[in-house]
Amino acid sequence: MSRIRRMILGTAVTTLVATGAAFFSAAPSWRSLPEGTGVVKLSFTHGGARNCRQLDAEELARLPANMRKREICDRERAALRLELDIDGEPALRAELPPSGLAGDGPARIYKRFPLGAGDHEIAVRLADTGRAEGFDYEAARRITLKAEQNLAIDFRPEQGGFVFN
Repeated sequence: MSRIRRMILGTAVTTLVATGAAFFSAAPSWRSLPEGTGVVKLSFTHGGARNCRQLDAEELARLPANMRKREICDRERAALRLELDIDGEPALRAELPPSGLAGDGPARIYKRFPLGAGDHEIAVRLADTGRAEGFDYEAARRITLKAEQNLAIDFRPEQGGFVFN
C-alpha cells in the first residue's frame, strides 16, 4: 500500500473514532436523578460509647503499679440506634453495629434519599450510649431542596451533633 493511501486511511479511521467519541460524550443524555429531584444524603462514621467503670481502692491495690488506672473500659463499643424522619414519615430506622473483629471500631452509614424539590421537614436522632429508650443527639430542620441539589447530613459530636450541609 502506498504511503498516501495509508495516510488517507489513517485520517479516516482517526476522524471516525473522534466523531464517535464526541457523539457518545453528549448523547444519549443520562440523568442520575429524575427531573425536579434533589437528594438528601445521610453519611457519617461514629464510634459508640464504651462500657466503663471506676476501680475501687482494693482493686487498684491488687494491680501492679504500672497498670493502675482509675477506670477500665470494655473493648467493645455500643451499637448506634439511628432514626430519620422526612416530612413526618419514618424514612430510616437502623441499628448500626460497631465495625472490627472485636466490635471496637466505629459504625458507618451512607444512605441516599431522593426527594422532590421544595420544602421538607427533616428530623434525625441518634443514641450512641447503648440506651434502649431516648436519644443522645437530636436535630430537626426545615430545608428547601432545589432540583439536582445534594444535601449532606453529617454527624460531628464536637460540633454538638448533626450538621446539615
